[in-house]
Amino acid sequence: MIAELQVLPRPAGTEAVPYANVEAAIAALGASGLRVEVGALGTTIEGAPDAVWAALRAAHEATLASGADSVVSIIKLAESAGDAGPGIDDLAGPFRD
Repeated sequence: MIAELQVLPRPAGTEAVPYANVEAAIAALGASGLRVEVGALGTTIEGAPDAVWAALRAAHEATLASGADSVVSIIKLAESAGDAGPGIDDLAGPFRD
């Protein structure tokens, strides 16, 4: 399964670290042990479905734990029945430098 997560915490961070609450979500995804690719407007992860769902929840909750007053998380998922389905490299690989 692959998922793309965009978190929209309010506030996004602090004066000293403008995206601290976003970075907390990215750190939570990194701690999951899954493959993680950070993009400008979202982060993509790849792994077994249960692990992906757990990582998404951890990232969402990490924004609140880091000091955000509220957060909206936007999630896109891709999964295929019966096999692993397309991965990050299958979908994005042809477009990389």
